[in-house]
Amino acid sequence: MFPINETMGQYSELFMLLAAGTYTVAFIAFAWDLAKSSKALRAVDLKAAAAAGVPAPATAEVPVGAGVGAGGAIDGSSDGRASVDRTDSDVSGPAGRAERPSSSTGAASKGGGAGQTADGDMRYAAERRVPARVAVALTILGAAIHAAGVVTRAIGSGRVPWGNMYEFLTTGAFVAVAVFLLVLIRRDLRFLGTFVIGLAIIMLVAASIAFWTPVGHLVPALQSYWLIIHVSIAVMSSALFTLTFAMSALQLVQAHRQKTIAAGGADKLGFMRLVPNALSLENLSYRINAIAFVGWTFTLMFGAIWAEKAWGRFWGWDTKEVWTFVIWVVYAGYLHARATRGWTGTRAAWLSIVGYLCVVFNFTIVNQFFNGLHSYSGL
Repeated sequence: MFPINETMGQYSELFMLLAAGTYTVAFIAFAWDLAKSSKALRAVDLKAAAAAGVPAPATAEVPVGAGVGAGGAIDGSSDGRASVDRTDSDVSGPAGRAERPSSSTGAASKGGGAGQTADGDMRYAAERRVPARVAVALTILGAAIHAAGVVTRAIGSGRVPWGNMYEFLTTGAFVAVAVFLLVLIRRDLRFLGTFVIGLAIIMLVAASIAFWTPVGHLVPALQSYWLIIHVSIAVMSSALFTLTFAMSALQLVQAHRQKTIAAGGADKLGFMRLVPNALSLENLSYRINAIAFVGWTFTLMFGAIWAEKAWGRFWGWDTKEVWTFVIWVVYAGYLHARATRGWTGTRAAWLSIVGYLCVVFNFTIVNQFFNGLHSYSGL
């Protein structure tokens, strides 16, 4: 059986390499879409300004807060919370269902569509953005190849493929891309493509260079059904945290951009017009973080149960256990602060980012440089 296992492991590594290459091309296509669409939007603004007989706009944006109606309510947000009065410039944004690049031409010709940004509800419009479609198609192809790599790794090892750092990173990257593609069915999050696919490429490269591990069996303590339950939920939660990290980072950039425009500055980040306003990003990130937090809670609980079965105690202040709890506390603080303490806007975004940095620290620095009962697993 050993030659067969080794062969399947080699096939898995080949599939991972092909998946990384396909993701790289998809990453370029997503970046091309942002650049091309930004240029198209600028052309629409210039055409609209010329048709109206006014000087070309100094920025490619409708002034922030232009959509604030009577009573200060912000229209076009993604949930009910956005209907309340929000004067904070870092969370306000253009109102209404703004047009996307190719569909904004018609709106601009009517005098009201120039300079609008992405739809706050993140719904698909009728435009045909060829680079974005190509990027999504390549991402689907890359995910299929990536799945083949994960499956062949599982066949070669004769178990679930997340028993060490190499397997956790490769499987985690696949789950992150798969979750991104699933969300694309309902929401137009193609603007996240460069960030999610970029992170997936980094994970695959890190797995191959820094954490490569040959196909092999696990130590007896890991040969348990709790490995399937505990680590699979951790992988899924980490994938969702990856999405919210990308959204929070974009939220900070978009909030800064909106403040600059509101102050009369020039719009130097034209590609961000493909991205919804900061408030919409914050709302969706909060919802996904809430789901991921539930998953991480089960990760902590099931890990304690497994520890009792393997080591005879539920909690022992092992470094890995402590940092898993730290992550739980950070995200619990994020959800609590935003829901009850009014921590919105950039403060909420920074808390979400800090939580994800703790996740990265837990699965890199802690695994590599801290000794503990988890050291033999590589997780």
